[in-house]
Amino acid sequence: MRLALYQPDMPANLGTVIRSAACLGIAVDIIEPCGFPLDHRALKRALMDYADAATITRHRNFTEFMAARPGRVILLSTRAATPYCDFAFSREDTLLLGRESAGVPEEVHRQADCRVIIPMRRGMRSLNIAQAAAMVLGEAMRQTGAFGRMGDA
Repeated sequence: MRLALYQPDMPANLGTVIRSAACLGIAVDIIEPCGFPLDHRALKRALMDYADAATITRHRNFTEFMAARPGRVILLSTRAATPYCDFAFSREDTLLLGRESAGVPEEVHRQADCRVIIPMRRGMRSLNIAQAAAMVLGEAMRQTGAFGRMGDA
């Protein structure tokens, strides 16, 4: 299981996602370009001292990311029809999150193998991507038994 962020544009959110992934033993893919330098102060503050425990792969663009992916790409999208709790995740899935300011372009949306949504109250636009990542990743890990395999990972 992996988390991928498409052209992240808020350093604190990227830092929070990387920190969570490090704690859970999940690799992170960063699909560039980022909207900030990767040595940004807010990113470092959110990461704290977890950067060395994280497994991060940077991709120059979406095409490079797609060529390197090990399994299905599952896009978290407010335009999806399938609630994430109703979706059957597998251990090889990569959960893809769009830019905080704009999501993903239509081409990326179409290329995802599957799309899931976090159901929300009517009139609400979206959750913070770090929160959305944690919610869906938690369900995916639960379904695939990943919590039971963590140990000293």
